[in-house]
Amino acid sequence: MAENQAPKWGKHHAGAKELAKAYTPGIRLIDTLSVIIAGLLISFVFLCLCWHFHLNQLFGVLTLGFLAIVMADFSSGVVHWCADTWGSVNMPIFGRMFIRPFREHHIDPTAITRHDLIETNGLNCLLTIGPLLVLSYQLMTFSNEEITAHYYSYCFLLTLATFVLLTNQFHKWSHTHSGLPPWVEKLQEWHVILPRKHHRIHHVSPHETYFCITTGWLNYPLELIYFWSSLEWLIEKATGAHPRDDDFLWANKTESSTSNISTT
Repeated sequence: MAENQAPKWGKHHAGAKELAKAYTPGIRLIDTLSVIIAGLLISFVFLCLCWHFHLNQLFGVLTLGFLAIVMADFSSGVVHWCADTWGSVNMPIFGRMFIRPFREHHIDPTAITRHDLIETNGLNCLLTIGPLLVLSYQLMTFSNEEITAHYYSYCFLLTLATFVLLTNQFHKWSHTHSGLPPWVEKLQEWHVILPRKHHRIHHVSPHETYFCITTGWLNYPLELIYFWSSLEWLIEKATGAHPRDDDFLWANKTESSTSNISTT
């Protein structure tokens, strides 16, 4: 294909092909272990909290659960904004594991629909393992009285970890336009999880808005107060770094370009 006819996005884009190849067996192994470990830990914490649950705690659990979902949505926005806007795929370790998937996603948005459960959720599972290990340790070693005293905070942290863990799955579903289970489509329709039309706003170049991808509830309020653009202005003024420089580099890559990924 001639350079001036090179695809602007999709799996045949030169940058998308190079980034997809950078998903190495080592990263795959980390993703696999992360999914298994996080799945076991979250199941253990959930069963422990069910064992200690009392009906008079229901209102508090539901209230804190809602706040935890809001916090997960905000956290997804912060991580998404950081990875989209700053950094480079060539950053040691962090670049290939954390930045690479975001660069690939902007030039091949449907790649995520071709990823299996491991590749889709491995990174988010990895982020939850530390807090879940702490919760598991405390639930195994604390007395019943201590667990009761911390019960609401445990429920908050479990819900937060659960929705952080599921964020990229919700994100994947927002790019899946056929074959979704009816219950997923209903959750999207009711805006319980990230809806397809809502997330489409983010994918208008230069990808500078609507970063929250767990539920998307906070996207409009944050845009209303110019949250992300204000942060970008402050960082650019303080450091001289330009938002989305690396993202633009990958978007403009052609077959004749040299590799953007360092081999060192």
